[in-house]
Amino acid sequence: MAFKTDIEIAREAKKKPIMEIGAKLGIPSEHLLPYGHDKAKVSQEFIKSLAGQKDGKLILVTAINPTPAGEGKTTTTVGLGDGLNRIGKKAVICIREASLGPNFGMKGGAAGGGMAQVVPMEEMNLHFTGDFHAITSAHNLLSAMIDNHIYWGNELEIDARRVVWRRVMDMNDRALRDIVVNLGGVSNGFPRQTGFDITVASEVMAILCLSNDLEDLQKRLGDIVVAYTRAKTPIYARDIKADGAMTVLLKDAMQPNLVQTLENNPAFVHGGPFANIAHGCNSVIATKTALKLGDYVVTEAGFGADLGAEKFFDIKCRKAGLKPSAAVIVATVRAMKMNGGVAKADLGAENVAAVELGCPNLGRHIGNVKSFGVPVVVAINHFYSDTDAEIAAVKAYVASQGAEAILCKHWAMGSAGIEDLAHKVVEMAESGSANFAPIYPDEMPLFQKLETIAKRIYHADEVIADKSIRDQLKVWEAAGYGHLPICVAKTQYSFTTDPTVRGAPTGHSVPVREVRLSAGAGFVVAICGEIMTMPGLPKVPSAEVIRLNADGNVEGLF
Repeated sequence: MAFKTDIEIAREAKKKPIMEIGAKLGIPSEHLLPYGHDKAKVSQEFIKSLAGQKDGKLILVTAINPTPAGEGKTTTTVGLGDGLNRIGKKAVICIREASLGPNFGMKGGAAGGGMAQVVPMEEMNLHFTGDFHAITSAHNLLSAMIDNHIYWGNELEIDARRVVWRRVMDMNDRALRDIVVNLGGVSNGFPRQTGFDITVASEVMAILCLSNDLEDLQKRLGDIVVAYTRAKTPIYARDIKADGAMTVLLKDAMQPNLVQTLENNPAFVHGGPFANIAHGCNSVIATKTALKLGDYVVTEAGFGADLGAEKFFDIKCRKAGLKPSAAVIVATVRAMKMNGGVAKADLGAENVAAVELGCPNLGRHIGNVKSFGVPVVVAINHFYSDTDAEIAAVKAYVASQGAEAILCKHWAMGSAGIEDLAHKVVEMAESGSANFAPIYPDEMPLFQKLETIAKRIYHADEVIADKSIRDQLKVWEAAGYGHLPICVAKTQYSFTTDPTVRGAPTGHSVPVREVRLSAGAGFVVAICGEIMTMPGLPKVPSAEVIRLNADGNVEGLF
């Protein structure tokens, strides 16, 4: 059976002028800064005017651990937003922007798929409105100003061995993970070892996504710890006098981007931290704006619920004062089979036993999300190869976990294929049964917070960390950072730190390789296992097949 590709479907979209989409939400045209005809930024002035309005209901879409079979979390987020609008609710979608690294690597884009997409697909998955370029520029301006300060006499007495601010770029480039800068003699500065992270791992990205307005943004940028003196006194971005210029570079990037779905429903696409190395949620300002404008806001958190949902609850909701009303966990029959030991090449054949064997991964996520006090429903993202017996097996397993699984056909049918889930989400959200709370309090010591996540969410027995790491956490506690939440950087493919371990393992340990203080963003990053904050390209990257065709259209994006 031949199907149109996502990009072919997106290209055939009957888009409406972005001013009409804004009007649906009551945004006056003078408060929309258009980027072409089909995307626009919403003014800070208009956002501030919404302060007194009542909030809608916040719905989180999360998923099982990702598999090569594909789960379709963003597709389901978009489909559910369309489905809620279809059944008469005023719903707004909030998703993240796409990073160029995965687009040209192996993960692909971040605009949904099939008949549940946000458009314009090509622009969204490439340069979009330039937000990521602005974040990259602001981050690297600070990097340049640090080295420049050291070069011109080093008035702050920065210890060049203790510069902790790395550089970033929005591309997968393993060659830049560890480098030496300032080579070439006296005129080029003092040589030191550093490296690059991908832009989505930048603290500037996290700060933009957690800031409430431009004033908050500049304060947080100033709070970034960039280096230490020989006496181990912290040096902040404001000491380098970089915070003002960084804010200027980010002025427009702070404004949320408004676009539309294939069914002409409004969607905010803003911010893009990865969940495996950062906090994995779209911006607070976009989410809060959407909550003022819609009755329902459907948002997603990156990768599986062990990473994205945990960080959504423990970092974003905690910091922004958000209270989710319901959560949707996306799963597929194919992914259950892979968790049950079936190879990707054999997923087309019916295998109910493998489905049942793979379901405990889903069960673990259901239990974890429930532990935050949020009601849960499972969305079975339908594939044509799924059989009735396999679907029934997933539904029966989910029922045994005290939840309901609903078959969703939004990829093929758009909003018409996801009405049942939309009705269920409304029922859960309106029941008032949500009793949300993070899984650890602010006052808990940092290492204990890390242990809580590892034991309660990953079901590990222990966290392994050298004395130097434990001592570093204690130093930060003494400096007044003990109240910060923990942001775990680890593989997205497993509850463990080993990407090959599927299912719902127990009895494992979580090794911590490094900890980083993100004082401006307001969390401590714990880098676990072999996870890299600068990914590499695969052996055959998607970039090899991305090109312009004879008509001047982009091909190869997915």
